[in-house]
Amino acid sequence: MTLTPDNLFGIHTRALDLWQRRTEVLANNLANADTPGYLARDVDFRKVLAAAGGGPDGLPLQTTTPGQISTAGQAADGLAYRVPTQPSMDGNTVDAQAEQAAFAANGVHYQASLSFITAQIRMLRTAITGASS
Repeated sequence: MTLTPDNLFGIHTRALDLWQRRTEVLANNLANADTPGYLARDVDFRKVLAAAGGGPDGLPLQTTTPGQISTAGQAADGLAYRVPTQPSMDGNTVDAQAEQAAFAANGVHYQASLSFITAQIRMLRTAITGASS
């Protein structure tokens, strides 16, 4: 049995990548809060992570050529346009308070995944050395 980061840390390695990507997208939204016509975007974490990890049975979908499976309105990178709650007169759909709240929540999720991976590493180190460190 070969040990890879995916089977050592579960879904958390993919989750860290998605949390990082979402941080970049939310920061970009905040940076463009005053740009006329800018459309806010976000990563639908559950959909992207489910696609990365496969369906409910955990088996990833196999395709023979790119574009076989429709992304149904979502870009290939997992980004979708955010539905505006109150768009501005200049067409900008960024709600700064909602973006800041999402940014803070995203940071908490990132830290949780990182803490889980750190705990797994400590557990492996303890198993290897026989003593806690």
